[in-house]
Amino acid sequence: MIGFRDWWSRTDPPDAAFEAGVRRVLADPNSDFLIAGEPPAGVCQLRYRFSIWTESDDCWLEDIFVEAEARGSGMGRALIEAAFERARERGCRRMQLDVNETNPAALALYDSLGFSASSDPPGGRNLLMRRRL
Repeated sequence: MIGFRDWWSRTDPPDAAFEAGVRRVLADPNSDFLIAGEPPAGVCQLRYRFSIWTESDDCWLEDIFVEAEARGSGMGRALIEAAFERARERGCRRMQLDVNETNPAALALYDSLGFSASSDPPGGRNLLMRRRL
């Protein structure tokens, strides 16, 4: 996960806080980390929460990162497919994620796995919006 932070050219949170945050997420029964490679070269973080829209838990693919030297190997696809399986095991009926529109490789991967940026009626594209508190 620190590799992912560094890939974004960020310095916050600092390493110690980031590691503490990962330990906290690992302790949460509504979260999973999936690791790929030996030594590890890919990680996927999943979060689960109940949705009244699906009458089941949703799976939020919070983060996925593959080290540069492992990109193009199918590791990202394998992580997402493992995430699908994990979510199904938990009874989830929907998986959601956010992706930066300037990341064509990620967009192509998500499209090929059936993710869509469009929404059901009333139409339009779903947008992730944030506000720091």
